[in-house]
Amino acid sequence: MTSRRYIDGSEVRITPNDGIFVDVEFYGGLKIEMLEPKRLFPISGLSKYITLLDSDGNEAAIIRSVDSLLPDSKKTILRCLEEYYMIPKISRLISRTEKFRIWLWTVETDRGIHTFEIINHITSIKTLYDGRILIKDASDNRYEIPDIYALDRRSQKLIMPDI
Repeated sequence: MTSRRYIDGSEVRITPNDGIFVDVEFYGGLKIEMLEPKRLFPISGLSKYITLLDSDGNEAAIIRSVDSLLPDSKKTILRCLEEYYMIPKISRLISRTEKFRIWLWTVETDRGIHTFEIINHITSIKTLYDGRILIKDASDNRYEIPDIYALDRRSQKLIMPDI
């Protein structure tokens, strides 16, 4: 059994490779190419405990905190994660209707206007401790509201009538 290799700061240089892949060069001389960064905790750990997987899905290293990396390495990792975890951010709720217990939402996101259905709002809408709301529609697409209180008052009322 091999022990885990943790990256705690500036001991590496991480450079982009192809799309969502990176190359990692340790200052001791070891270089590992074509690694795919993924979050070990995709909901709660946005910038902590990022695993770097090789082409076989084996873990090559874990970044404890993206904030500890050199600026260019941090930028590379964050770009890859943003590409891999592309989740539209809702900035405004345009309308919400309900028919046969199915909610139909039309929202404005950072990627344009989308309309989607939510079949079971109890399991499809998750409010997180940090103020974010994660939404899964009937087609299994995901959306995020980064901060419910940053939305306009009308959108807040449509999403959470008790506010």
